[in-house]
Amino acid sequence: MIEHRIGTQEEWQAAREELLKEEKELTRRNDELSRKRRELPWVPVEKDYSFETEQGTKSLAELFDGGSQLLVYHFMFGPPYTAGCPVCSSIADTLAPQVIHLKARDTTLLLASRAALEQLLAYRERMGWGIDWVSSGGSDFNRDLGFLYTEEELKPFLEGEIPPTVEQNARMCGTDVLGYVSEGPGLSAYALSDGIVYRTYVTTARGLEPAMAYYALLDRTSRGRDESDTRPLWVRRHDEYETG
Repeated sequence: MIEHRIGTQEEWQAAREELLKEEKELTRRNDELSRKRRELPWVPVEKDYSFETEQGTKSLAELFDGGSQLLVYHFMFGPPYTAGCPVCSSIADTLAPQVIHLKARDTTLLLASRAALEQLLAYRERMGWGIDWVSSGGSDFNRDLGFLYTEEELKPFLEGEIPPTVEQNARMCGTDVLGYVSEGPGLSAYALSDGIVYRTYVTTARGLEPAMAYYALLDRTSRGRDESDTRPLWVRRHDEYETG
């Protein structure tokens, strides 16, 4: 049964035109925020981080792969995981096809996780992604950026009521709640100039939504995201949705 306001085409058009004014205002505001992101001060990365890659151990500078800009998606796949986070997996579904387009704009995009490289590559093969994935487990890279937490830091969260989505995702990753939430998702950006690597931007949580294309599309449907804090999350790995 329909539980929504019904109107005429004329009423819809009038309401749509009013909404369009707000959408255009939001677009202009977003353009302004993008400019301010670009104007953030660059911070030299002084610590020597090492990453395990398919071509051997590399430094952060070597991950640029000849370019001057680097984007790293911090994918939740910790050492105790048996599979990658399903939400991060849905994000990688969006990111992987963008690699070639970003490369054309002098930008390298890759995934980084703390699990062993062999685990990451096996999971990437399962998912069918054409994107480089490196293991950052041998350095403080995730920790220094705020994407790795200690049990002591997580104690207030662990002693509270655990959201069903967290318990669900922990099970789907083959670990417990502590193992799951010890890792954090994020996006970090870097520039390489005169041999020096600079950190230019970092975000997490809802700052990652531009990489979750399905949310922007659902926001334009009549039911929207249709999610609840009390219900398990609907997101699955793309080979786990029921069909037929």
